[in-house]
Amino acid sequence: MGCRLKIFLSDEEKLTLEELRKAKDVPQRTKDRAQVLLLNARGLNNEQIAQGLNWAVSTVRQTLHRWRKMGLAGLWDAPGRGGKPRYSENDLEYLENCLFEEPQTYNSKQLAKKLASERQVYLSPDRLRRVLKARGKGQGAGSREQGTGGREQGTGSREQGAGSREQREMTNDQ
Repeated sequence: MGCRLKIFLSDEEKLTLEELRKAKDVPQRTKDRAQVLLLNARGLNNEQIAQGLNWAVSTVRQTLHRWRKMGLAGLWDAPGRGGKPRYSENDLEYLENCLFEEPQTYNSKQLAKKLASERQVYLSPDRLRRVLKARGKGQGAGSREQGTGGREQGTGSREQGAGSREQREMTNDQ
């Protein structure tokens, strides 16, 4: 086991970390990292901090090293974390133009193929449908309201089928 890494905070740094920990618009991971620094400055060792936050000791150590190396900026996640969008606003505008200007109607599968072949943007039909629906443009993009024979418009709904089954069971019992 190596030498214990102890952080010494100025009054200004303590105040900043306390405010950061209580802020509403700060990511939870950043708040937790601020808490690690405050607990370390109060004299808790890495194992106690890790146990209190349900973290690995190595994560606590990494947070302390990031503070030493980068200061306050080290508390935030590095840019580039998480999934990258696979489409741009221009791609969605292109699809909207296709939906409203071309005489052909498209379903979401056809739109996904069109987007892949003409713009080299690969989205699943389901994802594309959700994105367009969120933009309020999903009426022609595979939504069931306009289709024929969809579940909403079909004549054999589950309720009717359940009633028929009950009638059959009653007939069989007699």
